[in-house]
Amino acid sequence: MPEKLNLSNLQPAQARKDRKRVGRGLGSGKGRYSTRGLKGQKARAGSHKMRAGFEGGQMPIYMRVGKQRGQYSKDALPVGPFRSHTVAVNVRDLERFDAGTEITPESLAAAGLIRNTKYDLKILGHGELSKSLAVSAHNFSKSAREKIEKAGGSITWLRGEPEPRKPKRRPRAEIPEAEPEPPETEEEAAEDPESDVPVDEESDESGEAEQETEN
Repeated sequence: MPEKLNLSNLQPAQARKDRKRVGRGLGSGKGRYSTRGLKGQKARAGSHKMRAGFEGGQMPIYMRVGKQRGQYSKDALPVGPFRSHTVAVNVRDLERFDAGTEITPESLAAAGLIRNTKYDLKILGHGELSKSLAVSAHNFSKSAREKIEKAGGSITWLRGEPEPRKPKRRPRAEIPEAEPEPPETEEEAAEDPESDVPVDEESDESGEAEQETEN
């Protein structure tokens, strides 16, 4: 940089790059086909105005591929018609307000923490809070609720406290355990033909017992 500027030492701040001049003869290096190559759709006028996804008339990829089911349930990932927008504010951002202040979406927008009140407001629990505040929002995380109440503040649900979701699947009923069968007596074992003790052995044992009594 010269000490004193004048017409003799002026120069651009950025090096100048010449524009590509096509179709100015073979000596220019960009003549004859003007960087477009030989025939074809991209060698014609207006060829660079094709819409995204256009494949020259053949069946495009988004029509060739089968459509799979997506997460279009209200209980699943909110996509499509069930997409919802929420603006999040952490409890650490509420530390700038004075104790006893009533926090509303309008006050947060005035403080510059959110852009506007078009979308729902959710308070998250990242950070620490040491001041007692009355916070009004559409939704609260579990940790944010605990930290606000621990600091002596209170929360207000702008649309009412949401009800807990019911489980999608019903809990499986427990199968009662079978009660153990009482041990069989000798009389029942003798009457039962499917008992473990064979009948011949039982008769032999009874015969031996009778002989011992006679002796």
